[in-house]
Amino acid sequence: MTEPENIRVLIVDDDPLIVELHRSFVERVPGFVVVAEAVGAYQAVAILRDDARPIDLILLDITMPDGSGLDVLRHIRARGTDTHAIVISGVREAESVRRTLALGVAQYLIKPFMFATFFERMAQFRDFHSRDLCASGQSTQQEVDSLFSALRPPTRVAPAKGIAPDTLQLVTDALRTHGACSAAEIAEEVGMSRVVARRYLEYLTASGSVERAPRLGTPGRPQSEYRWRSAMSAE
Repeated sequence: MTEPENIRVLIVDDDPLIVELHRSFVERVPGFVVVAEAVGAYQAVAILRDDARPIDLILLDITMPDGSGLDVLRHIRARGTDTHAIVISGVREAESVRRTLALGVAQYLIKPFMFATFFERMAQFRDFHSRDLCASGQSTQQEVDSLFSALRPPTRVAPAKGIAPDTLQLVTDALRTHGACSAAEIAEEVGMSRVVARRYLEYLTASGSVERAPRLGTPGRPQSEYRWRSAMSAE
């Protein structure tokens, strides 16, 4: 079975430091590769016109000195390409958000945000990108519903008693970043006891976010390893 190709990403932001930050974020998410960067709308359009470097996904700012991210989105739609966009912007005005939605953006992230939120939205897009509708050209309602649901943010449930949201976020970030880990490894990474780490990992397992499996080939007592479910499709 052939490995799926990485999703090719263009980062567009007029702040070079933000471009660098977003590149470092993308490099931590399996299944994506940054192939181009732009610090303005004109440069982004020039890159998109280069058919030798097809772009699957743009991480797109809205406000730039030489134009709007909306102009970049209109260019994409006018060309009729399969390029998708995730807007990453500090713009919060409802009208601007509505305009980006009308132009078919996949997600809208408001700056600033944590890496966990970025990872979650990128993983959702990766799931969406990997799903194919029926090859015959006739899709079932179930296939269409599944495709659209891939981009919906998950329903968040309040943590159970004894589960601190901040600590849960630390454990979640560590597991998403490092892949399959034991409770001891998460404890060392986050800075907590193994017993506490296991409690949080078991909570995530019970919620369906994490899969637990025996770790094979390790001497001594049997160990369990935990793996974030949304990361499995990229391996």
